[in-house]
Amino acid sequence: MDMQAGYLITIEEFCAKHDIEESFISSLQETGLIEITTIEENDFIPADQIQQLEKFIRFYYELDINLEGIETISHLLQRVNALQEEIIQLRNKLGLYE
Repeated sequence: MDMQAGYLITIEEFCAKHDIEESFISSLQETGLIEITTIEENDFIPADQIQQLEKFIRFYYELDINLEGIETISHLLQRVNALQEEIIQLRNKLGLYE
């Protein structure tokens, strides 16, 4: 799959490929974990969300983690990433003074 910016995949095609229910994607959208783009009454997943969505699929279908758990994990991972970025910035500033 070519994952260039602006690329969209239909929810129907994505769900068929991953053998999951479309209602799972809808639930993720309702909780704000992913965004869905609607064009002429067809729902699409932007390419930049595919990797995150596949992670959520593994959590839900393979690890049996419910939506609330996925929300919590997602929030914690975002926080960890933000803290890692902050550490890098602080180390770079510290490097200026050494």
